[in-house]
Amino acid sequence: MKKGDIGEAVVERIDFPNKGVLNVDGEKVFVKNALPGQKIQFAVHKKRHGKIEGRLLQVLEPSALEEPEKACPHFGQCGGCLYQSLPYEEQLKLKAGQVKALMAPICGDRWFEGIKGSPVSDGYRNKMEFSFGDEYKGGPLALGMHKRGSFYDIVTTRSCRIVHPDFCRILEATLDYFAAAQTPYYRKIQHVGYLRHLLVRRAVKTGEILVALVTSSQKGILLKEGQEGQDGKMPVTAAEETEGKLLDGWRKNLQELVLEGDFAGILHITNDSLADTVQSDSLEILAGNDYFYEELLGLKFRITPFSFFQTNSLGAEVLYDTVRDYVGDTRDKVVFDLYSGTGTIAQIASPVAAKVVGVEIVEEAVEAARENARHNGLENCEFIAGDVWKIVGNLEDKPDLIILDPPREGIHPKALQKIIGFGVAKMVYVSCKPTSLARDLEVFLANGYEVERGCCVDMFPGTANVETVCLLSKRNKQHIEVKVK
Repeated sequence: MKKGDIGEAVVERIDFPNKGVLNVDGEKVFVKNALPGQKIQFAVHKKRHGKIEGRLLQVLEPSALEEPEKACPHFGQCGGCLYQSLPYEEQLKLKAGQVKALMAPICGDRWFEGIKGSPVSDGYRNKMEFSFGDEYKGGPLALGMHKRGSFYDIVTTRSCRIVHPDFCRILEATLDYFAAAQTPYYRKIQHVGYLRHLLVRRAVKTGEILVALVTSSQKGILLKEGQEGQDGKMPVTAAEETEGKLLDGWRKNLQELVLEGDFAGILHITNDSLADTVQSDSLEILAGNDYFYEELLGLKFRITPFSFFQTNSLGAEVLYDTVRDYVGDTRDKVVFDLYSGTGTIAQIASPVAAKVVGVEIVEEAVEAARENARHNGLENCEFIAGDVWKIVGNLEDKPDLIILDPPREGIHPKALQKIIGFGVAKMVYVSCKPTSLARDLEVFLANGYEVERGCCVDMFPGTANVETVCLLSKRNKQHIEVKVK
């Protein structure tokens, strides 16, 4: 096949995370977002070094495993979910098979203990970042997720299945309010406009909701024709007054909603970054507070708009309980929790440990971790802000056990060598990207470690993502495992 050719074939398998593999006239073709067993039509868009990549044009026949009538109404258009048309048990089999296949060349498969499913597969997410835009160029205001394969088009997700219905009610009310007010959204190419994102977080255990409207600081764009000053410029006071009324109306609109949960806070965040990310230049509290509390395994955690926290609270309890099992006895040990986020794993490991030291590059997360530890009455946790590879070798404490929960890219090579240099008998590696884990495991195995046991924990039903937990042991060193009750 050559670039530009159109082909049809049945997808034989899917490699992590979303690469469908087809065999066409003896040649392998990789097509993203196609499921095993589907007959698809594709267009070849790249052929290099014998590798052929195609773009999915349409699904001609569904897989025998699919139940498309049970999927979200936005499935196929929205880029958020790939596996939602598959029964949940089939999703778990698929993810477990992908991880086993990735790891087999490195450490075989005897270590693999299977996959643990999420306690709930619908309505599990506790955080969503919705984007403003339009569904097509020049179309009406939209609010939701990016359309699959598009950087610009937005699908309004009024009936999203992976969030609690309160999310959808808040999204719908927000969209309808700003559409009626004819408020312009922020255009990413021109860098002009006002509405950027809607951030919603909801605690599973308490039902508390934190919602933030993220906008640019371009208040003047809200003024209507004829509101200019004598010099033709937008008067600052008028622009601020107009924005204030607009935001106040939005707040009142939300507070009148009938929800299952309650608002802990309604916020306005200003973001003038050129990047299409949710971040804060300034934050204004319109109602309530800028935080709420979530509970995990008997501990409380303070959640702010930008706190790192697992997006599946009930799934996180399964994940952290698995980590606790793999860690074993921490009695009188010094534990390093590297890439510690808001300190969740550190605090779970701390009750009988001599000390737990968490290292995290995001300063806000470190402050939250310190506050969470104080709130939970844990005095043996120390949290340090900094890049792991830059500071881990200079810490005063020396670890008996290391827990790793790095970002998707995995562990920086320089940090990897310093971590190995401690020579601890046991490490537990928590990974949200199996391909990064596989790369790092090769280094650990080449430096005297072996994978003793491991499993997957599905934190992201309906999507192609999965967490993997591995227990690494130093070869030729004896140790005793005692499970923490």
